[in-house]
Amino acid sequence: MRLSQLPARFTLCLSALTLAACCRTDQSTSCNNTSITTTAGSSDGSGNNVRFNQPTGIAVDAGGNLFVSDTGNNTVRKITSAGVATTVAGSAGNVGNKDGNGQNALFNQPGGIAVDASGNLYVADTQNNTIRKITAAGVVSTLAGSAGQSGQNDGVAGNARFNQPWGVVLDLAGNLYVADTGNDTVRKITPAGVVTTLAGAAGTVGSRDANGSNAQFNLPVGIAIDSATNLYIGDTGNNTIRKLTPAGDVSTLAGSAGNSGNSDGSGTRASFNQPNSIAVDSSGNIRVIDTGNQLLRNTSTSGIVSTIAGAAGNAGYADGNGNNARFNQPKGIATDAANNMYVADTGNNLLRKVTPGGQVTTLLSGGNGSSCQCLFSF
Repeated sequence: MRLSQLPARFTLCLSALTLAACCRTDQSTSCNNTSITTTAGSSDGSGNNVRFNQPTGIAVDAGGNLFVSDTGNNTVRKITSAGVATTVAGSAGNVGNKDGNGQNALFNQPGGIAVDASGNLYVADTQNNTIRKITAAGVVSTLAGSAGQSGQNDGVAGNARFNQPWGVVLDLAGNLYVADTGNDTVRKITPAGVVTTLAGAAGTVGSRDANGSNAQFNLPVGIAIDSATNLYIGDTGNNTIRKLTPAGDVSTLAGSAGNSGNSDGSGTRASFNQPNSIAVDSSGNIRVIDTGNQLLRNTSTSGIVSTIAGAAGNAGYADGNGNNARFNQPKGIATDAANNMYVADTGNNLLRKVTPGGQVTTLLSGGNGSSCQCLFSF
């Protein structure tokens, strides 16, 4: 999704990142809403001393530690299970593509993030068009792609090319799957760094269910995996949730391409508004961040959609249960071993926790004061 392509598909309200949550121009509670939000910043620490700047990607490890792509700060952060936030890599306010240790490394609007059993992190460095790896010791390297060079080539490591990748997820064998958003494709990176395209055809936008390169996507953003290695994709531009089997077959699980809405229901009777990040919990529930609706939704493996938390069309900030809670352009989601959900509430510069029963609370809450920023709109 290069800027030259945007007029036919998206008009961006360029603030701090390109592939963040959407604000619809006809949305009554848009970027000018007066809901309480929190002050952007980059402070580490604990409690209400911590600040984020448009966090988007989020992952959780087996120990309950959270890892966050703090996109507006161009950093990767860690929040321990005790609630202490530190900066793992990157330097707040400094944009670049440098490999190195800790704050000597540089990113350019990092997006989706995944963590393996050894504590290594994998980050879609969206505006650098690369996939980065961060070891448990904080050493950053480029796993695949070449910074500043967008493209669609498969190949090994730096010979491969991406176009604003966002979602990333790992399987148990260490393969990394990437929602290559600007190319409208789903890619795979082996532990040896070999990149291949699993589904979709670069430069071909659509909503076709089919096998491999015959399938079509429209700005796929989120990606998740289940125990059978099926992939689930938030096909943002199509307002649908897609499924990709290990055999390469793509089908539409829920939603109807080209139709936005907030209806719960089964299959095409359900509707979404720019669904983005996806996570599959240990019970097989498919959790969906429905960004344009300001909602957290659930999709069953049979395609039945229900709303867990938030109120459709009502952006804001409120803790509470179910539709009493409010989000502001939520972007990222992860689940823990107890099936709690963690949401990167991008427009509020906050991290939220949601229990399986739909109770929403705020982690590391900061002071209020900043206004919503429109990150892109139709």
